Amino acid sequence: MLLAALVEGLEYGTLQGDLHVDISDIAFDSREVSKGGLFVAITGFTVDGHRYIEKAVELGAAAVLVEKDIHVDADVTVLKLQDTRQALAEVAARFYGRPSEKLNLIGITGTNGKTSTTYFIKSILEQNDRKVGVIGTIGAMVGNEPLRTKSTTPTTPESLHLQRMFADMAEAGVQDCVMEVSSHALSLHRAAATRFKIGVFTNLTPDHLELHKTMEEYFEAKAMLFDLTSDFNIINVDNDFGRQLIDKVKGYDTKLVTYGIEEDADIRATDIRYEADRTTYLAHTPAGSIEITVNLPGSIYVYNSLAAVACAYCSGINLEHAAAGIRAVERIKGRLEVVYHDDERKIIVDFAHTEDSLEKALSTLRPFTQGRLLLVFGVYAAPGAVGSPKREAMGKIAAEHADFSIVTSDNPKDQDPDAIIAEVSAAVAAAGGAYRGIVDRREAIQFAIDMSEKDDVILIAGKGHETTQVIGKTEIPFNEAEIVTEIMAARKSNSSSKKV
Repeated sequence: MLLAALVEGLEYGTLQGDLHVDISDIAFDSREVSKGGLFVAITGFTVDGHRYIEKAVELGAAAVLVEKDIHVDADVTVLKLQDTRQALAEVAARFYGRPSEKLNLIGITGTNGKTSTTYFIKSILEQNDRKVGVIGTIGAMVGNEPLRTKSTTPTTPESLHLQRMFADMAEAGVQDCVMEVSSHALSLHRAAATRFKIGVFTNLTPDHLELHKTMEEYFEAKAMLFDLTSDFNIINVDNDFGRQLIDKVKGYDTKLVTYGIEEDADIRATDIRYEADRTTYLAHTPAGSIEITVNLPGSIYVYNSLAAVACAYCSGINLEHAAAGIRAVERIKGRLEVVYHDDERKIIVDFAHTEDSLEKALSTLRPFTQGRLLLVFGVYAAPGAVGSPKREAMGKIAAEHADFSIVTSDNPKDQDPDAIIAEVSAAVAAAGGAYRGIVDRREAIQFAIDMSEKDDVILIAGKGHETTQVIGKTEIPFNEAEIVTEIMAARKSNSSSKKV
């Protein structure tokens, strides 16, 4: 594709060369540049792509997009723009033929609940024999298989990778794509130049304030999704920020659909019955009412499945298929997942890593815990997080809702894990909670199991579906379900040996 067509309509200045250059590929990582490619120099938090322009040119870049006044001693075109991140999204979408417009694209944003809502919506669509793609924390999937793509997948990939994934999905015959859209992705323009038919807002509670600084900035980042939707905006009316978002989008052409439990809503749950391993309720919609069974306990899954019912309603899917789709989700990896259960104890893994999600997980388990509720948790490292309110808040929640807490490492990265644990432990103690600090997360899990007694429930919170832990700059294998299985197998083996 000609460079002129890729940058048409963008505001830029030509520093050297001309636009009559045929572009064979696009890259923002100089190591991925191919002959005849376009290199987009992005100024990142730690790495400045402008420093690698010479390397990109050596590898064959025919043109470069920059934000700075750059001269290149080679026969290449250099265009200067105000924001190369945003430009990357636009040129990528054009290069791949605007693939998001070929899909029924559903975007889900919010602090908590994105992944489980994605599972519910995917299952509902599959009840209608649709070929469904997913992009999110579980990776990029088509049906139950990983998407065959050379792109990597954080919760929301970089715009270039995202557009390539959309193109790969469309080529694979995907009709619907359900995508988790993070605040980072929205504020960093990863989802720019993407058309969502439906946008879903789950909730907003404190998180990622190392990037957004204030809750208002965090809200504004999340709200950007609803500037990209064309057909429906589905919003949780029970959440304070949900109501703020409703006021913000009321004048949009996109149709507004609300859901909730407490407030009057278009899609509403009543007659909720909580059990230890499931929840049932009556869902009321403009198309009628139906009983919903969710194979997970707790109000959070009422909200998340209700959002999926709203999505089904907006997609013209009948209520029976919506109920069947939600009922078909037997478990969600790392979401109140029971990884071990016998006559003595139950061990549960959950992704809860914010004060709100941790409180909801503990509150959900408390009514069905006959013994003690033991908590293993840590607080992940974030830039500038030393002395952070998040650590104090998490410690306070642990003290108020768990009978005993084992404070351990999450992903300490380059920060001192002992310092993080000391800070969180101090918050637990200040709130009157019983605790013990153990840096090694496997040892912390072992300690919780060893101290548990009959009818106790152990919640291991923070990592959920994740299978690695980041310590320093090293990413090590760490699958909590497997670790629990190994520990319990060793205990049984030791017990059998003693009897012999």
